[in-house]
Amino acid sequence: MVKNPRIIIGDYTYYDDIDGADRFEEHVTHFYEFIGDRLIIGNFCAIAKGVTFIMNGANHRMDCATTYPFYIMGGDWGGAIAPVMDELPLKGDTVIGNDVWIGQNVTIMPGVHIGDGAIIGTNATVASDIPQYSIAVGNPAKVIRRRFDDEMIDLLERLQWWNRPIEEVDTLIPILSNPDIAQAKIDIAEYLRIQYD
Repeated sequence: MVKNPRIIIGDYTYYDDIDGADRFEEHVTHFYEFIGDRLIIGNFCAIAKGVTFIMNGANHRMDCATTYPFYIMGGDWGGAIAPVMDELPLKGDTVIGNDVWIGQNVTIMPGVHIGDGAIIGTNATVASDIPQYSIAVGNPAKVIRRRFDDEMIDLLERLQWWNRPIEEVDTLIPILSNPDIAQAKIDIAEYLRIQYD
């Protein structure tokens, strides 16, 4: 469904839009080929309607007397000095981890990295990196809490269920869907012990 080869979307990730998931690319803005940045989204992510990914093409040069991009507009403004790529405020690829839930109408700024298992609340503007298994809300988005303690995060990162064959994921669903986190810790630890002993 996604045509741009610089948009890489993992397995089982979905974009939930009543107007159709085929409109996803319309929400990736300022995505110019000459810049070369990529949007990388992991496996099993849930992306709500109205999420916008602003890419590096939105960043204007700020070291001149004006931020207006005369050099791009062309026309009679041929005297404008075009910057070389390393003079532009580029922030690299935008990377969304695995098992990330992004709420409705979230805006994600260029070069942001959102860690595995993070949740981004509705209408947030994400301008800086969000750690794994954090819940972030607001404008600018701020982490309000972690979803789990260090032990559970370590177990989930070791398990990396999102990278396993779907048949194996099927067997893990009862553990992953268990709201009793204390029991889920025990079950994941046991699963990992059996697998690697």
